[in-house]
Amino acid sequence: MVENQRKNQSDTVHLRVVESGSEPGFKRVLNSQEFRLPGDHGPHFEYQSEWWYYTGNLTGEKGERFSYQLTIFRRGLSPQSRIRESNFAADQVYFAHFAMASLEEQDHRFYERFSRGALGLANANGQPFEVFLEDWRITALDTDGSRVRLIAQEQDLALDLELQASKAIVIHGDGGVSAKSSEAGNASYYLSYTRMTTVGSMRFDENTYQVEGTSWFDHEWSTSALSEGVVGWDWFSLQLDDQQELMLYVLRQEDGTVEPVSAGTLVRSDGSLRNLKLDDFSIEVLDLWESPETGAVYPSGWVILIPDEGIQLELTPAFEAQEMRVSFTYWEGSVEIDGSIRGVPIIGRGFVELTGYQESMEGVF
Repeated sequence: MVENQRKNQSDTVHLRVVESGSEPGFKRVLNSQEFRLPGDHGPHFEYQSEWWYYTGNLTGEKGERFSYQLTIFRRGLSPQSRIRESNFAADQVYFAHFAMASLEEQDHRFYERFSRGALGLANANGQPFEVFLEDWRITALDTDGSRVRLIAQEQDLALDLELQASKAIVIHGDGGVSAKSSEAGNASYYLSYTRMTTVGSMRFDENTYQVEGTSWFDHEWSTSALSEGVVGWDWFSLQLDDQQELMLYVLRQEDGTVEPVSAGTLVRSDGSLRNLKLDDFSIEVLDLWESPETGAVYPSGWVILIPDEGIQLELTPAFEAQEMRVSFTYWEGSVEIDGSIRGVPIIGRGFVELTGYQESMEGVF
């Protein structure tokens, strides 16, 4: 198990500075809007928080099974650029998480970086689409950003993948507005490529593997998305072998109840969508896992039901020890899917993210 928090030598930014609360002057997500690509793949500096998130489940030439995560976050310190004399001055902070796992070996490794949006250390662009933090990069290979290259390396790990979207961009929620509470403005704009064919290479230590498989891309931006009392969320991105995908998120409140705006999206094989409200689905936790490193107790195994779609899915972690012990501790890992749709057996793979089990996420995003 490897972990590292790396900072640029000239950078003293820590996440506790990044999470200091929303600043006046940033826009809030209030209304649906028309999205244009590739421009909207790029940054939205008028909003305070943003992230570009890629996960995938991949297979090697000899059947080896792997997973990965590459996420780059942007946090605005000021809603407007200011003219300053120093080249080190920045209005944006970037941080990123990079993880890879060998599922057979139950070996999950992760790294974190921070940098300021200055001196060419980190930045994001829409036309052409590119996001980078030092040499961790997301770069478009076409004009609309539906085909990208991911590159990341750190000590014992390296990733070089090409991803191609096989479905159109998914606009979640109400016209792209993904509500996080009933209060106006507590929401994010949320876009996804829910199925991206993936090829490339992964390196663990001295071993390099040629891999292929499927990835998922999320892009969200917001200001003050979570409401008071929400301590974390359980998020599911599931890819089924009938070419359907399912995204669900459940916002957990400190009194143990679920925020009523928790929701999801079912993406059918033809790309058509169904927005799901909390009453449309249920999630039952089957087991728990306690992290030996942090003592956090996470759900481990779930049954998801969408009754009027005839969907019944059982999710099992590829292995339990997929905790991300970075500036905020969370569980992010690969899961196996077994179930049925209207009585027909179905299998698949996916990712689950569990936050707020070691410490509250209130005020972070």
